[in-house]
Formats: sequence, C-alpha cells, structure tokens
Amino acid sequence: MNTETILKGACIIGQSGGPTSVINASAYGAIRAGLDSPAITRVYGAAHGIRGVLDDQLYDMNQEDPAELAYLRNTPSSELGSCRYKMKDPAVDDTDYKRILEIFRKYDVRYFFYIGGNDSMDTCNKISKYCQSVGYDCRVMGIPKTIDNDLFGTDHCPGYGSAARYIATSCMEVYKDSVVYDNAQVTVVEIMGRDAGWLTAASALATHFGAGPDLIYLPEVDFDAERFYADVERILSEKKKVLIAVSEGIHYADGALVSEAQVSATDGFGHAQLGGLAARLAEQLKQHTGAKVRGIELSLLQRCGAHLASAADLDEAEMAGRVAVESAVEGKTDCMVAFRCERSGGYRCETVLLPLSQVANYVRKVPLEWINADGNGLTQELVDYVLPLIQGVPDRPTESSLPRYAKLKKILAK
Repeated sequence: MNTETILKGACIIGQSGGPTSVINASAYGAIRAGLDSPAITRVYGAAHGIRGVLDDQLYDMNQEDPAELAYLRNTPSSELGSCRYKMKDPAVDDTDYKRILEIFRKYDVRYFFYIGGNDSMDTCNKISKYCQSVGYDCRVMGIPKTIDNDLFGTDHCPGYGSAARYIATSCMEVYKDSVVYDNAQVTVVEIMGRDAGWLTAASALATHFGAGPDLIYLPEVDFDAERFYADVERILSEKKKVLIAVSEGIHYADGALVSEAQVSATDGFGHAQLGGLAARLAEQLKQHTGAKVRGIELSLLQRCGAHLASAADLDEAEMAGRVAVESAVEGKTDCMVAFRCERSGGYRCETVLLPLSQVANYVRKVPLEWINADGNGLTQELVDYVLPLIQGVPDRPTESSLPRYAKLKKILAK
C-alpha cells in the first residue's frame, strides 16, 4: 500500500432500504475488515441507517464480542436497523449535510460505508459529493444490496440469489400442493418487484425443473387482461390446473397498476407500497373461469427467508462488504462495489468499483429478449443467468434446532 494514501480515522457502516437474508453478511464483512485495519481507529454502526448519523445514534462495534459478530452471517434482515429517508439536494437544503459533517467531525469519521439499493446509492453519492465540496476528507463507498436485483452496472446484487432460491423453492412446493385434487384449480402467486421483474422471473427455475408456474408476468411487458384470461382458460382446459406467477408491479399499457395500488401509501422515496394483486386477480379469475382460485402473496417471506439462503449469495455479500472497506483504505472513494461474473466454463465472480454517479437512481430491468414472445414466460437465458446465484447450502448454526442469530450489545458511542 502507498503510505501517502493512508487516511486514519473512524468509519461508520449503515444499512438502508428493504432488508435481505444476507445484508448482515455484508455488514459483517465491512465490520470485520474495519476492525482488522490499522487505518481505521474505530468502527461504528449507524442505528437505522442515515437516521442514526443524523440523530447521533451510533453503535460502538469495537465493544462487540467477535464470536457474536460472526453470527451476523446467519442473521436475516438489517441487524443495525434500516430506514427509508430521502435526503434533499444540498443546493436546495443542506441542513442534513451540515449535521452529518458535524457528526463526522465529532467522531473523526473518515470512512463511510452504506449498504443498500438504488436510493441508498443516491444517498451515498450526495454525501460523497458534499464532503468533497466542503473539503472534508472522507472516503465514501456503496455496498450493493437489493433482492430486486435492479442496480445498474453490476451482474447481480447481494440478496437476490437467496430470494430467487426462496421463490423457486416456494413455487415448487405450491405447485405440488396445487395438483393434489382432481378438480379445476388456479393458483396465483404474487411476488415482489415494483419496476423490475427479476424476482418473479426466478420462478422460471421451478418451471425448468418441472414443478413451477405455467404463466409468468413481469412489469417489463404491458399486461393485457383479455390475453391473460385466454391463456388461463387454455391451460385450464388442457390440464385442469394453472399456476401463475405475477410481479406486484405489473401494469397496463397506460401505466396503471393492475393492483390499483397507487392509491395506497408510499414510502419515504415516494414509491407505491404494493400488494393485494394476487387476491384481486384471483377474484377476477374466479368470475371468468368458475374454477377454484387461490391467491398467495409471498410478501416479506421472500426477503427474510434465510433458511433458504444460497451459499454463493452469502459469500458474495460478505465479500462486497470486505472489499468496500479494503478499497477505501487503499485510497478509493465515491464508488460502489459491483460484480463481474463469468458463466461459461464454470461460474466465477469478481468485484469491480463503479462511480456512484453512474449507479444512483438507475433501474436495471430484465432484458426483453429473456422474456418469451407471448410475454408470459422466460427463456433459457434467464435460467442460465440465475441458476449459479442460488447454489450451495450454507452451514447455519442452530440452537435447539432453531436458527442462532446474532445477539449484539449495541452499545451507543459517546
């Protein structure tokens, strides 16, 4: 390492947005790398993301038991706490930025690591640019996280592989249950995905292995209700059973959500809180077909199902956190850790750094060429893309046959 690039000071690690089953593995990778680095004098965890910085609620990770920290790899959700807080443009209102700088100076913070998705990378980018504009030397790095898998510039996102495995497995189990009785039956499974259909597309893995959806609908393709009814009735007449996977964000050609969820609440970034689509479609199909119809909403289960996490996802999530810290200590800043992967001749994944300005606020969608011509299924290319990401079963510690999660002391810094 070039000694001229060494910057000594404390670091803050925060988690933001919707949790995943492996986001704590990224936190652990970053915490462990920070504790092991001679350049980082103290490691703090932000309570509930950037809100913890603004509220001066920082956990002193140096006071945690190392063995207990290691259990973060086995712990789903965001152990440090999360938030959905949109920071204004500092040119419009710099109140939050002045407060962040005040906290950074109070604790001599010279490194800031934020684990999250699109909106979190936007927060990272704004903080990084503000620090530069006021001449405060602080290295800012984004660590990717989102089950939605929609971050620009990276092959995939930590959290997606495990959610994909959960979805594929759940669809296979639902399929087996749905064919038990000798009667006409339609089952609609609603899967998360507001703007991009990566999660719902993972249900194609179940179909590939012979026990999955007959029809799959993503927000990348406009939803045609009449064609949908015709597809369902055709399959129903052929085999008396239909399993359907739908993204919660599917919409008509005019942009209106099929769930009509735009009338519901929104989060801190103005995104509609979707849900209820499966029940709505189930009621409509019942009227059209006269068959028994069941609507199933996987809801939060698909992002917290750590018992179905993939080893590949878990290891890559930890790697992303570790590389972010190591790269910052080496002098890098204003970047997000991204993945570059090779699938031909065996799966290989390596990290690269992307400028935050290239990543923030961009949504990466499922390629249209991976969606079949009828807009109701996926091609082999999608299966080949996802399959390596769900591989491996982690060695998960248990206690009385139940998961053993991290039990952190969460001592506030003073």
